[in-house]
Amino acid sequence: MGPLFVWSTVIGLVLVAIVAALPWLLKKRGVTMCQTKFGTTLIFESENADGTPVRLINVNGTFQSVCYLPDDLHFELACLYHREMADVIGQMARSAQGQGRQLRVLVMGGGGYSLPKYLAAYVPNARVEVVEVDPAMTKIAREQFFLDECLEATGAEGDGRLTLVNDDAWGYLQRQDEPYDVIVNDAFSGKRPLGPMKTDEGARVVRAHLADGGVYLANVRSACEGRRSATLREVREAFGREFASCHVVPEWEDEPEKPGNNVFIAR
Repeated sequence: MGPLFVWSTVIGLVLVAIVAALPWLLKKRGVTMCQTKFGTTLIFESENADGTPVRLINVNGTFQSVCYLPDDLHFELACLYHREMADVIGQMARSAQGQGRQLRVLVMGGGGYSLPKYLAAYVPNARVEVVEVDPAMTKIAREQFFLDECLEATGAEGDGRLTLVNDDAWGYLQRQDEPYDVIVNDAFSGKRPLGPMKTDEGARVVRAHLADGGVYLANVRSACEGRRSATLREVREAFGREFASCHVVPEWEDEPEKPGNNVFIAR
């Protein structure tokens, strides 16, 4: 048994010990690590730019959800792109209420359930279906992102205003017969958007499942200009062939080459 073998064994054992101790070390620092359908998931706390405490989900190195921690902010929206989406949905809900009907909304992708919580708490005229493919993410949202608290406080699940569905969002949409007033695409895995939803087929399916006057809202993580803007360009081209109006609300308006969570709106 040579010295090289001995040192290799020692290094290997050290690495195994470090990996085994990693969850404990992270927990000591207030970070929870678990495995979800799309990879290693970290849940931890921090502060936003104005010092408000927040809790975040990071999946495979990409931030996926964030919520406020102060008791009076549990159902508020911490992300700009969610606030933009909520503004559009709120306007449409008020219009629907004036017509004496509810607004039918499909949210593709639950994650931390930020937007569904907000709609349940503040847009009572919206009837929302949330489709999340990973039960582990829904469990995280229930236990650590105040989803259960929201359901109890609003009664939205019991009265049918918020329906939670464990399914593949793309397949679920294709099986629906009744059209939606709003379809929200907030489903992505890490840095990859929901594949079919940036294609001609995706645009046709969305158009076919929207009611007259309906709106499609998508979180498109991409730069708006430059070499990292291919995803957004593909989405605009595909949906531009099916919808009369398409436009983008950028996250980084003054830095168009910086990737961000941009709101894509098609009518």
